Amino acid sequence: MKFLYDFFPILLFFVSYKMYDIYVATGVAIAAAAVQTGAFWLKHRRFENMHLVTFGLLAVFGGLTIFLRDPTFIKWKPTVINWLFAATFLGSHWVGDKPLVERMMSHAIQTERPVWVRLSWMWIVFFIGIGCLNLYVAFNYSEEAWVNFKLFGMLGITFAFVIGQAFYLSRYIEDHKEPEEES
Repeated sequence: MKFLYDFFPILLFFVSYKMYDIYVATGVAIAAAAVQTGAFWLKHRRFENMHLVTFGLLAVFGGLTIFLRDPTFIKWKPTVINWLFAATFLGSHWVGDKPLVERMMSHAIQTERPVWVRLSWMWIVFFIGIGCLNLYVAFNYSEEAWVNFKLFGMLGITFAFVIGQAFYLSRYIEDHKEPEEES
């Protein structure tokens, strides 16, 4: 359910694009992100950083797209978000005592520091790469191809990357079995 909730704006963007055009879809995505952010605050009495960043960038880039009637701005938004994530993961190597990925996952997974550092670098490269790939598709293919890629391509690549990360981490997770009792 959380997955659907987090991707609510992009799903509505996709459906609106298929029914209308990029400008209606952009307006719908901005409204959906506002509702998503507000609903989260009403339920939890706090904001989630990812929702705030997404809404803020959607409002700026989407607003420019609608106001200037130029889809270039909305096409840049996924790249900017991914590059901000890359910068945040990179910055976490120098701010605080642990890379961001370790801070996010160490409650569930125990492994050595070098593994966390490698994992962090993998995410940094992934975010930079997916941002570049978004620009490549946005400016070398049709608008419709980019919209399809934005939902299915980016989501599929991210899912495959996460699965790959799980396999990578599985090699380093220690199995903590309880000692067997002797009879």
